[in-house]
Amino acid sequence: MLRKFHSLPGLLAGLLLMVLSVTGAVLALAPVLERASAVIPASGEISIAELADRIVAHYPGTEQIVREPSGKVIVYYSHDGQAGADLVNPVTGEGTAPYEPSAFFGWVKDLHRAFMLDDAGRALAGVLAALMVLLCLSGILLIARRTGGWKNILRPLSGSGGKRIHAELARFAVLGLLLSALTGSYMSAQRFGLLPEVPDTGPRFPADVSGGQPSPVGTLKALGNFDLGELRELVFPYPGDPQDVYSLSTSGGSGFVDQATGELLQYQPRSEGNALQHWITRLHTGEGLWWLGLILGAAALTVPILSVTGATIWWQRRRHSGQLPDNAGAAEADTIILVGSEGNATWGFARELHSSLNKAGFRVHCSEMNSLAEQYPQAARLFVLTSTYGDGDAPASARRFMARLDDFRAEKYLRYAVLGFGDRQFPSYCQFAKEVDAALARKGMNRLLTIELIDRCSAAQFSEWGSRVGELIGLPLLLNYKALHPATVKLELVERADYGIAVQAPTSIFRFKLAEQGGWPTVFPRRFKALPHFEAGDLVGVMPPDGQAPRFYSLASSASDGIVEICVRKQPGGLCSGYLHDLKPGACIDGFIRPNPGFRPATGSQPVILIGAGAGIGPLTGFIRKNTRRNPMYLYWGGRDSSSDFLYQPELGRYLDDHRLSALNTAFSRADERTYVQDRLKQDELAVQQMVSTGAQILVCGGRDMAAAVRQVIGDILKPLHIDIETLRGQGRYLEDVY
Repeated sequence: MLRKFHSLPGLLAGLLLMVLSVTGAVLALAPVLERASAVIPASGEISIAELADRIVAHYPGTEQIVREPSGKVIVYYSHDGQAGADLVNPVTGEGTAPYEPSAFFGWVKDLHRAFMLDDAGRALAGVLAALMVLLCLSGILLIARRTGGWKNILRPLSGSGGKRIHAELARFAVLGLLLSALTGSYMSAQRFGLLPEVPDTGPRFPADVSGGQPSPVGTLKALGNFDLGELRELVFPYPGDPQDVYSLSTSGGSGFVDQATGELLQYQPRSEGNALQHWITRLHTGEGLWWLGLILGAAALTVPILSVTGATIWWQRRRHSGQLPDNAGAAEADTIILVGSEGNATWGFARELHSSLNKAGFRVHCSEMNSLAEQYPQAARLFVLTSTYGDGDAPASARRFMARLDDFRAEKYLRYAVLGFGDRQFPSYCQFAKEVDAALARKGMNRLLTIELIDRCSAAQFSEWGSRVGELIGLPLLLNYKALHPATVKLELVERADYGIAVQAPTSIFRFKLAEQGGWPTVFPRRFKALPHFEAGDLVGVMPPDGQAPRFYSLASSASDGIVEICVRKQPGGLCSGYLHDLKPGACIDGFIRPNPGFRPATGSQPVILIGAGAGIGPLTGFIRKNTRRNPMYLYWGGRDSSSDFLYQPELGRYLDDHRLSALNTAFSRADERTYVQDRLKQDELAVQQMVSTGAQILVCGGRDMAAAVRQVIGDILKPLHIDIETLRGQGRYLEDVY
């Protein structure tokens, strides 16, 4: 029985296993060849700061430095408007050759991973890896039985011919094959949602950037504290933007480095789960472990021989047998500032208040609202500065505040003041700030002054509020907030597609390129020329012509697309939307990128449910466009009339054809059925339940009313599963981008 258990899977999958093994053996050579051609300094000889300094001396336009697992160092740079990538000698910083990934190894990798069949091929490869585990384990048992037990398993084997060759090779290769098969099975199970995949979310963009004069990269202390051997990636800040930072990724974690002070900001060590995934990948591929690559390659080369000898043995047998500067500690501070912010704008006001109170002689502690302590024993004043996200929700840095407030012990002499930030044009204007003010009052705390609401980041209102605070604390408090104007670039409109005129909902898709470049910009891996790296779901800030505060629109494109694409509905009386809708191709705008990492699909193969209405389809289409792995992705979208405002209809059709989009469900409120997107979700209740129960993530983008209706329907759908939306939010599986 054990012999049949071993031979039948091998016979059924022998040819495909040979393809996997031969391609695996070829790929095992890549780490060896890369290691042989890499210049590897001694450990501790060169720091990241020294490396960057040497490279910048030869490549002034450096945008990114990558150290591959083999030890090769690659610089991505821009020179005279042209993007390039070179291999460099880390000892001298000089380029040694242009960098270009091997097309041959890329082709072999596709054949190895998926037999050139996309997800179906990947699934087949995963099944084959599991079969290989079965073959290895059953083979070990057969060898142990043949040698008379485990204690004799390494003794010389008797016999000759194919049986002897098969057994000897199996005994030599089984551990390497088992390691490859186990790690391959694990990776495949993660990809198809059978095992959880730990997302590498990375740290949040720091709120305490100094904004000072940039220092030479070689002098940055944080970079000097890391050895070259720890480097994975160093992304340089956008030139001329003092608020940008170096993005640093090392073997131990990732964070940011202030380009002026050299301080390490928001460094986040890699989680144990993420480290495990990283090691499983290295053990499977041999990347960075060239000696292991040789062992795995040699083991893989035995598979064709094992397959032939195994089939021969079977046939014969069958035939014969029929942080902020000067920030006081929370326990010592006499003044506490807590900040709730989604896009970091509120932090600018908090820094000004912190600085002014420090100058007035107070000991001030400033942190995000999520960091509310159980008590502040020395504090007499508590200032809460918070924005409101979406339809009255807490911003990212305040989502845990209300829960932590339950355990907060307020001293009798602690008085508080809440300052809300928002835009009066929205119905839920400063709603979260109002809720915080009421919650603090319910704790029995006394107000220092009544809640104040700041409209559209008004510096004048902020200054007036500071004057009133100063009167109450007995010291003049001059709050002179000056908004930092973001570094912008000229974006030229090259194409627009207009919809919705017939249903009084004019909506356009705008596609821009960098105005400084002639023709379409060359797409450069990881970086988009003069703009920082961005993904669909990030934001582009558009500066209105009258110089008011920028308006933000969700991006439907990624840097690799080579364009900046947004979908905008013209709002009645809308300053910026009207400005955009009046643009003709060739016109230019001033814009900049703002990261929005809190709204994008998680990595992994779990289903993604995209829900939107109107112009909210923009970033959702961008997510689908980037779904080149063909992970299950379902779109529910609502418009007014299919003949007038079916946004992205041609693109969505192509994505359905090539399986980047698994299914499309539309609802048109002015068609005969007069349905809305929430109605489509209700009709698919069982399918949605099934997807959520298997780990699906839900992303909602669009107007407040639509989002509220969707929230209600999803809540009803989740009841039989005994989970709610807040649980999904906490797991990062229910994300909203609501305006």
